[in-house]
Amino acid sequence: MKGRRTVLLGLGAATGLGAVAIANHFQNQQQSAQPPLEDRQKVRDFTVVGKATLQERAANKGIIYGAAAQYKPLTTNKRFAQHFAQECAVLVPANELKWKTLRPTPEKFNFSRSDWMAEFAQKHNMLFRGHTLVWYQALPKWFEDKVNRKNAEKFLTEHINTVVQRYAGKIYSWDVVNEAILPNSSKQGLRQTPWLRLLGADYIEMAFRTAAAADPQALLIYNDNNLEYDNAKTETKRDRVLKLLERLKSKGVPIHGLGIQSHLGASSRGFNAKRLRNFLKDVASLDLQILITEMDVSETKLLVADDRDTIIAGVYHDYLSLALDEPAVNTVITWGLSDRYTWLSHFAPRQDGVPVRPLPLDAELERKLAWNAIASAFDQASPRNIKYNF
Repeated sequence: MKGRRTVLLGLGAATGLGAVAIANHFQNQQQSAQPPLEDRQKVRDFTVVGKATLQERAANKGIIYGAAAQYKPLTTNKRFAQHFAQECAVLVPANELKWKTLRPTPEKFNFSRSDWMAEFAQKHNMLFRGHTLVWYQALPKWFEDKVNRKNAEKFLTEHINTVVQRYAGKIYSWDVVNEAILPNSSKQGLRQTPWLRLLGADYIEMAFRTAAAADPQALLIYNDNNLEYDNAKTETKRDRVLKLLERLKSKGVPIHGLGIQSHLGASSRGFNAKRLRNFLKDVASLDLQILITEMDVSETKLLVADDRDTIIAGVYHDYLSLALDEPAVNTVITWGLSDRYTWLSHFAPRQDGVPVRPLPLDAELERKLAWNAIASAFDQASPRNIKYNF
């Protein structure tokens, strides 16, 4: 699999969250006043030419497009599986590679679902992406009783070695550490997690070095959320994430990119183009790739009377047009493909009970304006150095 690393370098979330974390996330998105309705519903032209899929349009510009999915929909809905293989060049298991799913007991691993998904990706000539090796959420019930200061390093390194080695040559990139930074925390801005409490700040470096040893060819990514909008908390978080990346690079830690989750809000005021561009440029200056890893658009505050699809499509197009201006942004992954299977139905539902519509395909697997907006952003993006052919 040497070629996958060479090509990708040349180019340049999540169920399991706690209710409090979800509420804080969307509250951060909505801090700015909502623009007037007429501005949010202004007529937008998302016309695209041709029948090319999202993965084909992205690949034409040297960009990789894919989506997250779960084992059950892929194995029980044949039409969904077909659409997924057509539209996506990358498959990301939404939950199947998290500790809670993989580790039923401290001694046993259960790879049955993730193995099936790896085979599905290979069968359909798709890249397979790992999410996530180290996170403070989605830990198994036994974790709190069994993991302590004396054995935490052993549990962490054995987990990473076991999982990464199993999929070496099959997974092209890993979210090694997920959501380790918090704006209002102390100690270098690190979130107070079980890993920080048990191992100290070096757990991040430990995780990356262990993953690199287990699969030297895999791209190793630090992944985080709330990095897009223009408010004080986000600005602080961007600064602390950048400092973390700088520290890791200065110590020679094998890290290859930043994953920006991009769970966006339809009611948020827009993006500060200058500040976001500067942040992306600063990350790229560290010789890091940038991946948009979990993109979707929440509509919790839109009214039924609003033109919801137009507003959501506008958010996709505005954000991607801005982000893809940075050549280091070489991957776009939506957190789901169809509205039928979105985590937002459960974690950020509409108060009026109307089904949410956050993804490129609707619940009937038909393309909608969000699909057009993403396709248009790919069509308008500047080419990357190397085109990726699937």
